[in-house]
Amino acid sequence: MSEVSGKVVIITGASSGLGEATAKMLADKGAKLVLGARREDRLKKLVDEIESSGGQATYQTVDVTKKDEVKALAKAAIDAYGRIDVLVNNAGLMPLAPLDEMKVDEWDQMIDVNIKGVMYGVAAVLGQMREQKSGHIINLSSVAGHVVFPRATVYCATKFAVKAISEGIRRESNGEIRSTNISPGAVATELTDHISHKDSKQMADDMYDDAIDADAIARAVTFAIEQPGDVDINEMIIRPTRQEL
Repeated sequence: MSEVSGKVVIITGASSGLGEATAKMLADKGAKLVLGARREDRLKKLVDEIESSGGQATYQTVDVTKKDEVKALAKAAIDAYGRIDVLVNNAGLMPLAPLDEMKVDEWDQMIDVNIKGVMYGVAAVLGQMREQKSGHIINLSSVAGHVVFPRATVYCATKFAVKAISEGIRRESNGEIRSTNISPGAVATELTDHISHKDSKQMADDMYDDAIDADAIARAVTFAIEQPGDVDINEMIIRPTRQEL
């Protein structure tokens, strides 16, 4: 039997892209899913698809920048399944632009979603995992959490922070909580759709010409969860073969 089977997994940003692909893959392996995102219609459709294929899933709308909503998502997992085995902190934004453009509102948005949203997820599940004396937190960083490139300074800063948070969880785990930091390169998702700066959008589109499918990251998440309890996959960087950065 797969190590995934029967595990209760919360996924943020589950309505599309990496979150959606991961939800489908884990459901196929018998996980019990609690899916969170802002777009209820997409969540409902995804849950219907999973259930029609024999999987188990429930959903709740959540804005990860609102800690009470993230806390409520964790409570929904407890109410539905009685425990929380895995949190996949997947929600994220990438509105690239040079610093000189002074897009401070976009900076704030990235900090709120990419850093505070991750921390709100950790805060929502940590107590339950401590009580269980087991758990697994998987954070989606980026190759931008390992190298800084122009037009992406603030985005890179947020993803470096996610990497640091992941390592901090590992260091403070007391042997109870596994921590995995996954850093995707160019993956075919909606991540580039909301870049408002024209030249930065073109740069990102060019980089994403060789984007790999979201299933590549779903397989990585699944691999980390599938390991026996005494094995902690701490770090994975997953790029298209042709990607240099």
